[in-house]
Amino acid sequence: MSGPYLIRGSVSLPEAELTWRFSRSSGPGGQHVNTSDSRAELRFDLAATSALPEVWKRRALERLADRLVDGGVLVVRAGEHRSQWRNRETAAVRMAALLAEATAPPPPPRRAKKVPRGINERRLRQKKQRGDLKRGRTGRGWD
Repeated sequence: MSGPYLIRGSVSLPEAELTWRFSRSSGPGGQHVNTSDSRAELRFDLAATSALPEVWKRRALERLADRLVDGGVLVVRAGEHRSQWRNRETAAVRMAALLAEATAPPPPPRRAKKVPRGINERRLRQKKQRGDLKRGRTGRGWD
């Protein structure tokens, strides 16, 4: 791999905790299509890792619960490229991006604000005009 894949800040994917598996890809490959194991599968045990801060780990386990297998293992597959090396790079980048998104802090809660008086008056004025327009369509008083 080309180096440490940063999740956020100075926290990166730990090489020692990553497990790789390779298999035959279903995509293009020419003469090597039936012989080379170019699809890469990257596994990271999120539940047992010590590389992430505890708060991040809890947040990631909660947000990625539907993607985890075998009690907390995150799996990413890549098989778009013909070379195994490029598929390894793609899988590692994808894993880092997924963990970065899952460990991000939640957005600040929205604070409700009072509706300005001018906006409320304009809304009521438009409602009145619309009602007058509809009332004018009845045809009453056309005698």
